[in-house]
Amino acid sequence: MAWFSLWAPLGLQFLVPLLLVGWIAAGWGTRGVRLASAVLVALYLLAIGLAGLWLVLPWWLAFVYPVLLLAAVRRASHVVSRGDHPPVLTTATMVVCVLSSLILSAVVLVALAARHPPGVAVELSSPLQGGTYLVVNGGNHQLVNAHLGTLEGDRFRAYRGQSYGVDLVRIDRLGLRARGLLPNDPSAFLAFGDTVVAPCAGRVVAAGDGAPDMSPPQPDRSHMAGNYVMLDCGGAWVLVGHLQRGSVAVHAGEAVATGVALGRVGNSGNTGEPHLHIHAQRPGTDAEPMSGEPLAIRIDGRYLVRNARVTAPSGGS
Repeated sequence: MAWFSLWAPLGLQFLVPLLLVGWIAAGWGTRGVRLASAVLVALYLLAIGLAGLWLVLPWWLAFVYPVLLLAAVRRASHVVSRGDHPPVLTTATMVVCVLSSLILSAVVLVALAARHPPGVAVELSSPLQGGTYLVVNGGNHQLVNAHLGTLEGDRFRAYRGQSYGVDLVRIDRLGLRARGLLPNDPSAFLAFGDTVVAPCAGRVVAAGDGAPDMSPPQPDRSHMAGNYVMLDCGGAWVLVGHLQRGSVAVHAGEAVATGVALGRVGNSGNTGEPHLHIHAQRPGTDAEPMSGEPLAIRIDGRYLVRNARVTAPSGGS
């Protein structure tokens, strides 16, 4: 599993884009073939830019590839292949076609992913303090939010409350989230140990501690949420999960104010690497606390979608 977690993004988000851009720059085929190829490559780059998991590689590479593609298109438009007629497709025409396809596709994909689920979203404050965080899962389409798979059938009914959940990892100024590509020490990840605070005022419905912090990318599926705190905030249950073992600072029945420390980011539960999971739902049951109907959330006024970046405010209790 570790090799797949490393080589899949390196292949699909690094080697394949470079090979495709190089293929376009080589200018093989007639102008019509080169134009069609450039549009298809542009769509691929757009898809991995919007829906790809930018964890091993920094998120900003997704913006570098279109620039390289346009340079490749410009070069390819000057290549004269056997069978070409006098230049019907100019450099400007090819560039405009590629840009138009990118823009149109981006609008469609963003509209799918960023549309709000039905109902009023639960307004929350940031559960983190200071630093920049990347949204790993978030949005209203499975392309950008793996949690939505819990809405399919009865298999995951006990966990359907997390369906509109958001996952956050901390990144540095270079867009990297860890020291090394795929370290197996959770403390090598920037988010590990970050303070998690209450995103709303409420009462602690339940809290769990004692689950081990796993070595990435090995998950612990016997404790799905890992160490967690569940708050009742005005009828909406809000969960923060995958907390560090021994860090949970509140207990069931306790009233907490917004900004009060709940614990620290860890790597407990069903997670491949340290991150914070947060979601809101209707009340569940004692036996299945995460089984309530899922609710959309907005954090500091934003509906967060995969690959968005969030700067958490400093301060708090």
